[in-house]
Amino acid sequence: MLRTIFLLFLIFALSNASVQDFCVANLKRAETPAGYPCIRPIHVKAKDFVFSLGIPGNTTNIISAAVTPGFAGQFPGLNGLGLSTARLELAPKGVIPMHTHPGASEVLFVLDGYITAGFVSSANSVYVQTLKPGQVMVFPQGLLHFQINAGKSPAAAFVTFSSASPGLQILDFALFANSLPTELVSATTFLDPALVKKLKGVLGGTG
Repeated sequence: MLRTIFLLFLIFALSNASVQDFCVANLKRAETPAGYPCIRPIHVKAKDFVFSLGIPGNTTNIISAAVTPGFAGQFPGLNGLGLSTARLELAPKGVIPMHTHPGASEVLFVLDGYITAGFVSSANSVYVQTLKPGQVMVFPQGLLHFQINAGKSPAAAFVTFSSASPGLQILDFALFANSLPTELVSATTFLDPALVKKLKGVLGGTG
């Protein structure tokens, strides 16, 4: 008797179970630490789950590089799924400076050209590799890493992150593109104050 009651209860529970398969971002609402609010499923379209990274970014800048993000703000179908993507473009001599993603690990897939990439572990061990098209490299969450064009022609790569909001902090900008006094930057980095002022001037910092 108890078994029959249990089976009936299980069938009833399963028949009324509701699984939220996705949470397409409502970009008209503000993003929260948990992501964007969901739009109603009745308004979801197939195009919400499709995004194009086929157009190269503009590399005419100080680092001769460009990153085209495919985060929830651009790619609503990613919202709530714990991942995101981007396209990386490196002109000859282009570089993505030392930076970290506090919220995610990163996988880089080289599409064109040659890219020297690497990261520094928390024990200050260095892992560097020159990658060719078709090769993949992973950068563990929170560790300083970089990418440099290692060839004489443009290079391109796709990256994926293990979070919808990986975060980004570029070391050079963190040190020299802010209002932290030169004396403090010099004291904490052991760099000459004149060099700190020069770098602040280049990157737009003050102090």
